[in-house]
Amino acid sequence: MNIHEYQAKELLATFGVPVPAGHAAMTAHEAVAAAEQLPGPLWVVKAQIHAGGRGKGKFTELGPDAKGGVRLARSIEEVRTNAVEMLGKTLVTIQTGAEGKQVQRLYITDGVDIAKEFYLALLVDRETGRIAVVASTEGGMDIEAVAHDTPDKIETITIDPATGIMPHHGRAVAASLGLTGDLAKQAANVLAKLYAAFVGTDSSQIEINPLAVTTDGKLLVLDAKVGFDSNAMFRHPDLVELRDLTEEDPMEIEASKYDLAYIKLDGDIGCMVNGAGLAMATMDIIKLNGAFPANFLDVGGGASKEKVTAAFKIILSDPAVKGILVNIFGGIMKCDIIADGIVAAAREVNISVPLVVRLEGTNVAEGKAILANSGLPIVSADDLGDAARKIVAEVKVAA
Repeated sequence: MNIHEYQAKELLATFGVPVPAGHAAMTAHEAVAAAEQLPGPLWVVKAQIHAGGRGKGKFTELGPDAKGGVRLARSIEEVRTNAVEMLGKTLVTIQTGAEGKQVQRLYITDGVDIAKEFYLALLVDRETGRIAVVASTEGGMDIEAVAHDTPDKIETITIDPATGIMPHHGRAVAASLGLTGDLAKQAANVLAKLYAAFVGTDSSQIEINPLAVTTDGKLLVLDAKVGFDSNAMFRHPDLVELRDLTEEDPMEIEASKYDLAYIKLDGDIGCMVNGAGLAMATMDIIKLNGAFPANFLDVGGGASKEKVTAAFKIILSDPAVKGILVNIFGGIMKCDIIADGIVAAAREVNISVPLVVRLEGTNVAEGKAILANSGLPIVSADDLGDAARKIVAEVKVAA
């Protein structure tokens, strides 16, 4: 689960992380009121969407010379003008895709005199399963580009969960950023508080870009991206309330109600699979056979009738879907029970596109018999390669 920048900063501030003063605004009037609460004479007006690259982004409704989603204002009137220009408009960034995202809220913050910018992030290292700190002197830039062009400028430090954050971690991060004296102490302090926030909120990522040194020698978090482990949100009802559903795909929201993992893609073959690894393999095989998957959809270990029915409805809600491939391995749940669920769901949803089903696992013969005797136009497949070939062929015939 992701949250907006202003929410992330407010949350980090409760852990003592230094952030500039700022206020969220839903209207131009609220933006002006927010600016009037800040000392000035410089304000920053920031579009709030769940995507990076806002400063370099472009609004589709404005001309090519218009400013992006992060703007400096040197008067209250400029704050008002920028707010009117940005609110309700569609901002396209490197992370939104061509369709962009509509700006429905702004963040008005105090302007800061910046002497130097750094990059600092905490995330879970997949190799070690530990929290890793990623630090770079190249702040305010696209960290992916830095990793590609100058990987030597990125330092990674892993933290042993048995000890947690230790003083030497802070010293190591400060050294990697070239900070000494009081700034080194500030860096260690910021890192300790970010670590506390990461653990305390079950975060999956805290990205600070940039972490800035001001001209008066202060270390400040100027931009923050925070994401949480969705599986742990039952422990944080207060954080769940921060979720902005308008920033999410409606079908992904619907899928979450049934504990389905769904991500819309650009192809025309709908996929329903149990297990993330199997889902990835299924999508790869579809591409290998010359077609493209329309979605990633993992129904989990228990492919019950209710889940399968919901999955069919979600897949078919995408008008681009011209066929569906169901690839389910019956382990925890037996294939005959899964087949019953698929047949019942197919009847309830009244599927009008080709449907290919590949079952494997316990009671697979019984499951295939149920599909064959259902009276529905379900094409059974023997293996994953056979399933991919059949669904691609069926879609071509139907077209």
